[in-house]
Amino acid sequence: MASFSVVKRSNNFLRKHRKWPFSPYKTKWHQTFDQDEALRILKQAANSPEQSNSDQPYLLSALVSSFKAYCCHPTPNAYHFVLKTLARTSQFHHIPLVLDRLERVEKFETPEYIFADLIKFYGRMNRIQDAITIFRRIPMFRCVPSTLSLNPLLFLLCKNGEGIRMVPEIILNSQAMGIRLEESTFRILITALCKINRVGHAMEIFNNMITEGYGLNPGICSFILSSLCEQKRSSSSEVLSFLEQMRQKGFCPCVVDYSNIIKFFVRRGMSSDALDLLNKMKADGFKPDIVSYTMVLNGVIGDGDYKMADELFDELLLFGLIPDIYTYNVYIHGLCKQGDPGAGIQMISRMEELGCKPNVITYNILLETFCKTRKLDEARKLRSEMQLKGLAENLLTFRIMINGLFNNGEVIEACIILEEMLGGCFPPQISTFGEILSWLCKRGMVGKALELLTLMVGKNFSPGAKAWEILLLSSGNELTSVKSLETTLGDLVGV
Repeated sequence: MASFSVVKRSNNFLRKHRKWPFSPYKTKWHQTFDQDEALRILKQAANSPEQSNSDQPYLLSALVSSFKAYCCHPTPNAYHFVLKTLARTSQFHHIPLVLDRLERVEKFETPEYIFADLIKFYGRMNRIQDAITIFRRIPMFRCVPSTLSLNPLLFLLCKNGEGIRMVPEIILNSQAMGIRLEESTFRILITALCKINRVGHAMEIFNNMITEGYGLNPGICSFILSSLCEQKRSSSSEVLSFLEQMRQKGFCPCVVDYSNIIKFFVRRGMSSDALDLLNKMKADGFKPDIVSYTMVLNGVIGDGDYKMADELFDELLLFGLIPDIYTYNVYIHGLCKQGDPGAGIQMISRMEELGCKPNVITYNILLETFCKTRKLDEARKLRSEMQLKGLAENLLTFRIMINGLFNNGEVIEACIILEEMLGGCFPPQISTFGEILSWLCKRGMVGKALELLTLMVGKNFSPGAKAWEILLLSSGNELTSVKSLETTLGDLVGV
């Protein structure tokens, strides 16, 4: 009972003498509620058709009035919403008014993400100067700038040739603003320089990045190495020197890096260097992929080292690699260069047994070899086999067969294939077409020549000046007069 009387006396004392430090309507949760409601009203106003059609700063007025109605100050999120809406609806002429109020009236520290998003919006509309201006004004909004806003600006500038010239000035300004460049910033600059073939400058920035204390980024290193290999002016010494420097700094090249360098060597006819790098790759504990082997195989075949080509092909099989269609085509090309297309035919059978179907390139390689070695029966048989398998002939297939037949005296058959070629809307070689017309006219077959010419013009292909000249010179063979020839040619022109 005593304890109950004490509690009762305490409650009476509190009711009579306690002073509330805050009004119940000024608590934090109520302030947040008011701000949320004001923002909700602002968003409703943004969906109004008035704001998109008005030349007045409608959203800015809505921002001020909605928060004033709830007796609270606008929040950073409210300004962020207004700026995003104006940018999304391309009302860029209203943005300066909003920024002026944000700078002069508000007292809070403005979050940097507001300016970063605005710079991105300006970038999408290619308003480079506006993006630069807002970046330089960031400290005026009680905001400490960082790479959060610098990186979008650099990314925007690096996308075009005019903007990239402003990058050095922006970097100097950013240092004066106290911004410390981060690894992401270096990555943007290096990528931009590599894309405009300034790989040397990219390498300098990369070295400065490491000097500044950033760790070696394998992705950036691989990208520079790849760009260096793609650049036409690069020499083998530059590529190998950069690779060695990066290895000394801790870079461990991967299979893709080796493949890029091998491709670089093969393109420049340095197959022995490509082969040495392939062996070094194996010595470093890497298993080369089928792409690397195919490129080296193509290089040694180009140099005529067929023994090494056989060794490489056997080696990749021993490594458990499965040749793809590109590998088989390169190897078959090597067999044909050795004058052994029969071995290439056998290779097609092995390919099919292993589930790798030959393509039109495979057959073109063999067809060209048969035609050059005057083995027309084998070429005809191979073409029939190709058609039976449902492989569509391409432009090169027709040209190989026409040239092969014509050069071996089978002109009539060449004309038949030429008609098939024109029927498939493939343009014939002008020189070959002229030679066929000349052959026909010399043997008194001007009518056949005109038939082919009519077919060619009907497919909207230009026969060339030589073809017209040949027919004009052959006017006395089958045409009774030059006048009748002119009539025929006139009809052709009108087709």
